[in-house]
Amino acid sequence: MPIKRFGARYGTKPKKKFANIEKLQHQWHQCPSCRKQSVKRLALGIWQCRSCQSTFAGKAYVPYEK
Repeated sequence: MPIKRFGARYGTKPKKKFANIEKLQHQWHQCPSCRKQSVKRLALGIWQCRSCQSTFAGKAYVPYEK
């Protein structure tokens, strides 16, 4: 679990919220142009499709609201 790096600090609720956000931002997302599950996050709000090479701006942790 990635939140173990915080040890006994910060409490359980903030660490669980952080783990959920981190899980969302690191998973593959659907491309808005080619509709394949091949979008990864490059930087804060910058997303790139590994299939069609389109780069677009989106939200910070997910490319778009579902």
